[in-house]
Amino acid sequence: MNFKIKNTLFLSGLLVFILLAKCTYGQESNPLEGRWDLVIDKAGKEIPSWLEVRHSGNHTLIGRFVYANGSARPISEVKYAEGKFSFTIPTQWEKEIANLEFNGSIKNDSIKGTMLYSDGKTYNWAGSKAPALVHDMNPKWGKPEPIFNGKDLTGWHAMGPNQWIVENAILKSPKSGSNLVTDKKFMDFKLHIEFKYPKESNSGIYLRGRYEVQIADTKGMEPYDIYLGGVYGFLPPNEMVAKDAGEWQSYDITLIGRRVTIVANGTAIITDQVIPGITGGALDSKEGEPGPFLIQGDHGPIEFRNITVATTK
Repeated sequence: MNFKIKNTLFLSGLLVFILLAKCTYGQESNPLEGRWDLVIDKAGKEIPSWLEVRHSGNHTLIGRFVYANGSARPISEVKYAEGKFSFTIPTQWEKEIANLEFNGSIKNDSIKGTMLYSDGKTYNWAGSKAPALVHDMNPKWGKPEPIFNGKDLTGWHAMGPNQWIVENAILKSPKSGSNLVTDKKFMDFKLHIEFKYPKESNSGIYLRGRYEVQIADTKGMEPYDIYLGGVYGFLPPNEMVAKDAGEWQSYDITLIGRRVTIVANGTAIITDQVIPGITGGALDSKEGEPGPFLIQGDHGPIEFRNITVATTK
């Protein structure tokens, strides 16, 4: 067999392989696919949001979306053509009387567009590719340091009228009110925090102010991403380890890049899992930057104690 024939057969085989691979693994990557950190300009107020787009089968784009509150909402189809796209979000709350309608365009690693909200008004938004975030496999941790001194609110500030008090080394929100945020910001860390809630109360701890680990009275329930130990709307715990309301409980949370490990009440319930994006109620969508801890005080009475953080050296 001469060289010309061999070369022709090789090229033919390569073409068949490429075509088979395309049929097997789906369509070529669409530039819109991926995760996007968004900011919605709603009447002069910046609303952090998040969008994920991926393909289903060969020709359909689907996704999910996180708005100012609530869990990630499914997108049944993202329509895309020549750099422009659109999708709708189903209602999640009773006050939303209509779907949210999005129209946008993409240029390089940026997207922008408009959102038709349930109030009938249209708001502008813009977004950029969410960062991958570096994961150090073997970080060197410093000594755990308290971020609550057990005496007062030094190092913390309320996001509105303050209902938080400190009694007997316990940080308390005796009634629904404002959320509480650390003055200091963190990137990678190991957090220890203990908490107690009355029956049917609810709270949460936001990592970097963006990713909520749920606190809720859910003993005996099936594991769910919006129950105790879940990363809200994204990652469910392996098992439900909630104690009775009124008992002290604990989280030991390690966050490195996007990877989170959660030990609740001494049991590993989420191990080295990737947090896809911000959860509802995030302070911002600047995922590449350090952020504070936020603890919810707007969902019912809650108490905390023994809050320490170790950071990388």
